[in-house]
Amino acid sequence: MKKYLLLWDIDGTLVTTGKAGEIAMAQSTERAFGIKSDLSKVDFRGRTDTWIGMQLFKQLGLEPTPEHLHEFHEAYLSCLKEQLPLNHGKIFPGILEILEQAANRENCVNALLTGNLARGAELKLSHYSVWHYFEFGAFSDDSPVRNELGPVALKRALEKTGQPFSPENVYIIGDTPHDIACGKAIGAKTISVATGGYSKEELLGHEPTAYFDDFSHPEKFFELLGR
Repeated sequence: MKKYLLLWDIDGTLVTTGKAGEIAMAQSTERAFGIKSDLSKVDFRGRTDTWIGMQLFKQLGLEPTPEHLHEFHEAYLSCLKEQLPLNHGKIFPGILEILEQAANRENCVNALLTGNLARGAELKLSHYSVWHYFEFGAFSDDSPVRNELGPVALKRALEKTGQPFSPENVYIIGDTPHDIACGKAIGAKTISVATGGYSKEELLGHEPTAYFDDFSHPEKFFELLGR
């Protein structure tokens, strides 16, 4: 039996936090360093939290030292915890059904490949009661460069399942061109969904393996994997 590794992005793919993450990110430099930042000047879609932090440091003239990054991350996580209950986020249509079905299939493994910090991913997905679907993942803690997260995810998949996954059985699922590029970097298949900030035309221009407007019809998702 073929076993499929499903590597999920979070923001814009699984959930929207109602901008809780963006607000927390913008607040974090003031909380950590007493300096306001302007997130509107950073195209953060599909980027890692650490990469975004480095861009804000450039904007503010701060050195991206390990100490500064640690302070920034801690401030962000604190702000995020406060903001999640205050904003009207949601799980996207069909996501719960897909995660549940995949969890109950012997041939599927749900995992994360996200630009979020691991603790940020846990805060967000716990808030929407879906954290338990993911035993492992690759996160911003592992690298600020999203294209470097694929090999990390494959290594963790081998450690957790005892099984190597060949590229044709790996699907990277996300809402940005960066998710597509990340998948192609390891030869994986890619599934794009237009529930984030990119249009159908923009996503198709990067040639994903498959495209969905949304996941409101879970059966179509599983048709890709075969039965």
